[in-house]
Amino acid sequence: MIVNYLAIKPVHHSGLGRCPRIWWVALRRTRSPVPGLHPASISVDQFIPAPPAKVWSSLTEPELLARWWVPGDIHAVVGHRFHLQMPGWGSVPCEVLEVEPYERLVYTFGASWVLTWRLVTEGKGTRVLLEHSGFDLENKRDRAAFERMGRGWPSTVLPRLADVAAGLP
Repeated sequence: MIVNYLAIKPVHHSGLGRCPRIWWVALRRTRSPVPGLHPASISVDQFIPAPPAKVWSSLTEPELLARWWVPGDIHAVVGHRFHLQMPGWGSVPCEVLEVEPYERLVYTFGASWVLTWRLVTEGKGTRVLLEHSGFDLENKRDRAAFERMGRGWPSTVLPRLADVAAGLP
């Protein structure tokens, strides 16, 4: 079960009683050290003139991933652990959390970030909805990454994904 922790926050109200246990488990897994401080996220909406199968292949096949983003031994299997070789950051550990072939891919990206890729058929192409979540804006490194990646995903990375996917036979 994947819980969108951006929407979860503790509620203290005398009429509500105790929160369900799953809320506390979800809150504990957010890795956010400050209750009530919600991690920031980057959301990008990109149309790609290629069918979902080609976009999916570009997201989940290591040789294609390296063509548009970075090298990494990704496989679309829940629980698969792999590393992305990020210039300037080194080897970033990742783990696949959720797979719905041709529709949704979710994996951790480093210690606290999560990448959620949603693919929606749109005409003869694919609408790619990316959410990069888990940025702690109180942390200097996270804030810098948030600012860089907030510009980089839409201006550089996703257009390269579009070029690779659209160029597949």
